[in-house]
Amino acid sequence: MKAGPKITGVDLVEFEREVRDYVKLKWEPGAVAKGRAWAVRILTDVGVTGECTTSSLELAAQRMWIPYLIGQNALERERIYHDVKRILRQSARLGLAPLDIALWDLAGKYFDAPVYRLLRGYRTKLPAYASTALGDEHEGGLNSPEAYADFAEQCLELGYRAYKAHPWWDAADIDREVALVHAIARRVGGKMDLMLDPACGYETFGDAVKVGKACDEGSFYWYEDPFQDGGIAHEAHRKLRQLIKTPILQGEHVRGVEDRINFVTAEATDFVRGDVNYEGITATIKLANAAEALGLDIEMHGGGPATRHCMAAIRNSNYYELGLVHPKIKAEDNPVYLDGYAEGRLDLIDEHGCVTVPEGPGLGVSLNWDYITAHRTALIEYR
Repeated sequence: MKAGPKITGVDLVEFEREVRDYVKLKWEPGAVAKGRAWAVRILTDVGVTGECTTSSLELAAQRMWIPYLIGQNALERERIYHDVKRILRQSARLGLAPLDIALWDLAGKYFDAPVYRLLRGYRTKLPAYASTALGDEHEGGLNSPEAYADFAEQCLELGYRAYKAHPWWDAADIDREVALVHAIARRVGGKMDLMLDPACGYETFGDAVKVGKACDEGSFYWYEDPFQDGGIAHEAHRKLRQLIKTPILQGEHVRGVEDRINFVTAEATDFVRGDVNYEGITATIKLANAAEALGLDIEMHGGGPATRHCMAAIRNSNYYELGLVHPKIKAEDNPVYLDGYAEGRLDLIDEHGCVTVPEGPGLGVSLNWDYITAHRTALIEYR
């Protein structure tokens, strides 16, 4: 039996990208920010490479274990996953995802098939929800409950089936938070599924309950990460579930398949939160299977090519998160990718409110190495 491609090297390339009118997840007209990310490239002895991009946060835990990859069979993703999970057991496992994604990209290219086919995927159109940027205080932005409702109507007219509001980062004004929920429900309730994600902003349990009851009145589809606990307290979320009717979605800030399922068995969530960019493809498919065995749905945090491929292979998942969108932010094609691949643009859905899954080999997208190299700020090579 053929042994498979052997890993001969790993490159980590840090690069800089300029972002305009968008700072700290909200609209800031005229602002110019420079963010940094990393491109990952896995090299093999047969010339096939695996690639993906990642944030600096995820990379921080990688350097301690990347040398382990050299000489490994690039197709043995399951064994590599368990080995690295053990290595990172005290490091939140944040470093595992990007290399796992790159290995899946490599495997798809090796077998000349899109990743979703390797995962036994069957759907190439994914229903998407419009996931807003954080609230702001600027005229014409998301500066009031009615502004959020206006934007929800705009998204509905564009064909979105669902809409998720991220309120203001400073969530101290609970009356405004409640008014936001009511405004959106009045305008588009019954016409599209509605979600609320305070991003762990509410200071007290009482505030979370008050907003949760407003979600009940508006028949919201889910209520996500309300508390300033960081989204990890079993007891608080179990109590919240007992007091409101709106389904809870938790798990974004919980690491690992096991702890996410612990959140379910503690009766602290209704939907299961998956995150391909934090956990990788291998772990996310395991989590989806575990959720299916429990009769629950898994909903993905964030987007990207790997997330689309995972969702294509998962039955028990309802919506793809397309964000972070805003009525005044006109997102352009991402220069990091070739072939026009992009996220965060309102016009990315088709007439049925869906995004498409890339069809090319591997992740089906190509990194723009000319752009990455031209904006490179650091290079780390492992051989």
